Amino acid sequence: MSAPQTALDNPRGQVAGMPAIEWPTIALVAFVYGSWFTLTQAYGEWPTWIVVPATAVLLTFHSSLQHEILHGHPTRSAAVNRLFGILPLSLWIPYDRFRALHLAHHINDRLTDPLDDPESNYVTPEAWQRRTSFARWIFQLQLTLAGRMFIGSWWRMGWFLASEAKAFARNEPGVRAAWITHLILCVPVVYWVTVSCGIPLWLYVVGMVIPGNGILLIRSFAEHRARANVQERTATVEGSRLLGPLFLFNNLHSLHHAEPLLPWYRYHARYRLTRDRLLAENGGLVYSTYFDVARRFLFRMHDQPQHPLGRAPSQRTA
Repeated sequence: MSAPQTALDNPRGQVAGMPAIEWPTIALVAFVYGSWFTLTQAYGEWPTWIVVPATAVLLTFHSSLQHEILHGHPTRSAAVNRLFGILPLSLWIPYDRFRALHLAHHINDRLTDPLDDPESNYVTPEAWQRRTSFARWIFQLQLTLAGRMFIGSWWRMGWFLASEAKAFARNEPGVRAAWITHLILCVPVVYWVTVSCGIPLWLYVVGMVIPGNGILLIRSFAEHRARANVQERTATVEGSRLLGPLFLFNNLHSLHHAEPLLPWYRYHARYRLTRDRLLAENGGLVYSTYFDVARRFLFRMHDQPQHPLGRAPSQRTA
């Protein structure tokens, strides 16, 4: 028997007034993939100092686009949407695993829980005690913004791949199929990058993929904080003229968790209407810009690594 569907499994069916095709997102799909082909093909013709960082930024944008797609955009067909998001430009994470883990993160009742929230930055006290001194130091280092940006990608990719290897060995539902599909799709991406464009694979990974993910980690760094009240666990960064568009306005994160099916191009209008309520509900957990986040946490930990309550308390919300 198949598992019952939730609103997050079939999101477009839950939103009134959404068009059958969201043309702004379709345009983004065309822009991202067209730009990736253009930039990678320009390797050797354009200066490397332009191609490498520009591609890293574009891979950040592609991850933001995948996030938009997995929430049920830009069409009413889950199969069509999957085709738009499944090409693994960043190589390291299968789209189907990203989707499954991120939708589990959107069970707001379990936000920040070290075991139930796949995107939690916390560990249980028991798990913390089992870590070596070096592992604790690395974990604490990437709880600063500087550490998150410069070693966070290495640490998180390594942790993710190790975790997925165990899930693959245990044959957890959907894991093997996701990875087999992913590895097959990596073949044309790697062929294009290395053979057609002449980019060394190490340069693509170290110079583009990892920095691109490092930029993305700026967004997720201070998005959540352990609190007893569910609605107080999600923050907002209000002013972000550069990174906001790159993150498809997911910097307005309290709005995203309150209305996860809202498309990116409606965020600002909706946020203006709901700002007072959102900030009242999240206890004023708001940053003016990402410079504000950096001022507070560039070299200081955002929070302690151990969840202050051990596990996130259950508190069902509408």
